[in-house]
Parts: sequence; C-alpha cells; structure tokens
Amino acid sequence: MKVPSLDRRSFIRTSAGLGAVLLVTPPCHRAWAAQPVLTVGTRTIEVNKKAATVFSVLGPNGKPGLIANEGDQFSLSLQNNSTEPLPMHWHGQVHAPADQDRSRPGGGALAIGASDNHDFELTRGTHWMHAHALSEQQLLAAPMIALERDAGDVQEVVMMLHDFTFRTPQEILAELTKSEAHGGHGNASKKPMAGTHANDVAYDAFLANDRTLDDPDVIRVEKNGRVRLRIINGATATTFFISTPGLASQCLSVDGSSCQQVTQAAYPLAPGQRIDLLVAIPKAGGVYPIVAQVEAERFLTGIVLATAGALVAKLPTTAETIQGLASLAFESRLQALTPIVSKPPDKTFGVKLGEGPGYRWMINGEIHGEHQPFDVRIGDRVEMTFANPTTMMHPMHLHGHHFQVVAIGGERLVGAMRDTVIVPPQMTVTIAFDAAKVGSWYLHCHHLYHMASGMMTEVRVS
Repeated sequence: MKVPSLDRRSFIRTSAGLGAVLLVTPPCHRAWAAQPVLTVGTRTIEVNKKAATVFSVLGPNGKPGLIANEGDQFSLSLQNNSTEPLPMHWHGQVHAPADQDRSRPGGGALAIGASDNHDFELTRGTHWMHAHALSEQQLLAAPMIALERDAGDVQEVVMMLHDFTFRTPQEILAELTKSEAHGGHGNASKKPMAGTHANDVAYDAFLANDRTLDDPDVIRVEKNGRVRLRIINGATATTFFISTPGLASQCLSVDGSSCQQVTQAAYPLAPGQRIDLLVAIPKAGGVYPIVAQVEAERFLTGIVLATAGALVAKLPTTAETIQGLASLAFESRLQALTPIVSKPPDKTFGVKLGEGPGYRWMINGEIHGEHQPFDVRIGDRVEMTFANPTTMMHPMHLHGHHFQVVAIGGERLVGAMRDTVIVPPQMTVTIAFDAAKVGSWYLHCHHLYHMASGMMTEVRVS
C-alpha cells in the first residue's frame, strides 16, 4: 500500500475531507503484513453552525472511502464500529460476488463490533459504498473509485453530495407514512398526491464533501490544467443538477461507465447516480464553483476550484430561479462508449411502478416482502421496461450488474451503460443486461424512503 506523491493525478486538497488515495494492489503484490481494514464508525461535523453526529467510512489510511487503480484488488476487512448493524452495499462493483455484498436478499447485516473479509477486483470508474438502509441518510457512504488506465494527465477531484437533516430517518419515515400529501422543502407549499412533484422530505442542508456552500470545500487546481470531476450523488432523496459556471465541461462517464462525450449547461444527477465531468482551467486562473442545485428548488451546494492566490468570495446558497424537474432529455443524448452486443432478449419483463395511500410504493402492485422475483438464467439477455404512472420520479437501481438504456418512451436507442436510471412520471424506460452472476440481486428505487416503503424486488439468476 502506498500513497502517491501530489502530482496532477493525485487528489490535491486544501481542506480536510474526501480525496484520500489508497492503492489496493493485487494479493500477490501486497506490501502489508496484516489485512487492511475499512472501518465504519461515527464522527462529528458542523452543519449550519450546529454539531451533528454522523457516520464515517475510513480506509486503512484513515481517510474516507477507497480510491485505487483499475485492476486493483479490493482485499480488505470491513469492521463495523458503528452504532447499528450494517448492511453494506458496494454500489457499481460488478465483480463483487453475491456473498460479499451484505445488501443481497437474505444477506443480513454485519453486527455491531463484527468484521468480515472481502476480496474481489475493483470495477473501473466512479463508484461508491453505502449502507443499504436509511442510515445512509446519516452519511454512511463513501467513494469507491478505480482510476481508469486511460484517464490521461488530469487532476482528479471527488465531489460527494448529501441531503442532511438533524432529524432521524425513522422520524421522517413515520411522518411520510402518516401523510396523505407530499411536501417540498422549508416553506414550500404542499403538493397533493395527484400532482407531479419532487422533494417529499424537508432537509436542513445540502452538503458537498460534508460542507455547505457558505463554507465550501476549496480545492487547489493548476492554471491551464485539466480536472476530472467525479461527482457522486449520495443523497437519500434528492436529485441535483450539476453545473460548472465559468468552465466548459464534457461528460466523460455516467455511473462509472464511459460514454461518448456530451456537453450541456446542467446535468441531472439522481440519488445513486455518478457523473464524471472534464473541465479545463483557464491560463489566467481564478475561482470556479462546481454547483449542485436541488431539483424543483433554489437551494445550492457545491465545491470550489481555485488556483494559487485566487480570492474566494462568499457564494450564494440559493439560485435566482427554481430548477425544473428532472427529465430524460440528457439520458436521450447519451451513448455508451462500449455498448453491449446487440441481440434479441431471452427474457422480457414489465416493471410497473406504483403509489398507494399511506406512502406505499410498489413494483408490479406489490411491496417488498410480498413481491414476485424476476427469475432468469445465467447468460440470459434480459430486457426490463419500467413504466411510471406515479407522481414522482424514481431512480431505479439494479445490484450486481451494469445495464444499457435501450429505449425511452418506446423509442429504441443505443444509450448509456448504467446501474441507476431515472424514470420520470408518465414515462417508460427500457434497459437491457446480460445476467452475468448467479445469485439474488435487488432491484429498487434509490430514493431510499421509497425503497423503505416497499419499492424493491429482486432479480434471481440461476
């Protein structure tokens, strides 16, 4: 295990937080005598000038998460020093066996004080790890990144987004379950269940690398340099729109999978999704905020890129205009750099998303626990069409596999490779994947209060 010097491909920081670099080498090249440990515990941060106790996920070097290289082995012991049992999910890690993902159906949780061992090849790209439970709301999440061999000479910067509240997730879920209406943030007016809307949880703050935009994470960058932004939406229930004011950007990757480069003013990012953006810092240098605006709201969060000597002024924490709702316009522009081989599906399934009174969210008319799994065989080409007649957008996530978006609204396309795709109200989205690993794999909405209220099923591969 080694920490590289602070060259352009390193995570150069001017403040504490994300950005630790850990190279996890294959077993035959290990430089340590004992198994390194990934430790889940608790910590205290400051939000809105108040202390908050949240979770931490620290690598062997004592820094958040894991950042390694493509081809490296994830060979670690996971230690649960937190205050509750831990169902840890390796989100986007397609090489993780079913029995090494605590979030698998029937997998149970790692007991308080217990540990277990993991050994699999890291999936290249920008991925993350998180509790497959509402404790993710309390920041039980961290990056899990394998830098691509072909990433080039760029500076790497991670931005991890969270929605934050001082209330417990249990309190929030109880309120939602009792309510017959879905509400907005703060003083926003309540919206009836009959109307399309977003944001049914009122949050106290929105964080980027554990900080609000009135006290942002400031990251030193080089004049005339290139920066790859690896942006992870670790929020429980909030979709953001990412923009880079003052900098042109190109989308290089979504959900850790390379795509044909796309440029636009703002990029939607739902819970569970990731996006990699390439930006070029001007020769003159300066200060460049990387901004995340909450869907259907004015709230802003983000980080700041700044060259040496640049003065970082106070940034606004609200936008002048309300952000619109997430749509599939960006998704329809994406094309996988390496699409799956085109062939007819062996199995096709309809996946109807449902909404009922008492905050009951369903798949094909059933909540999790009463669900009917989707059964496929190893090697099957599977197509699933999500249909959303509900009042909210649902970011649908499949464990253990990456899939390709192959149709939007019934129109076929060669879309992006993903593991989480948004399905807006009154829309259909079709995905295709090859059932590559034996086991049971969750399929669920990554709005975790929807998941906790029933919107989860499983794909069983035999």
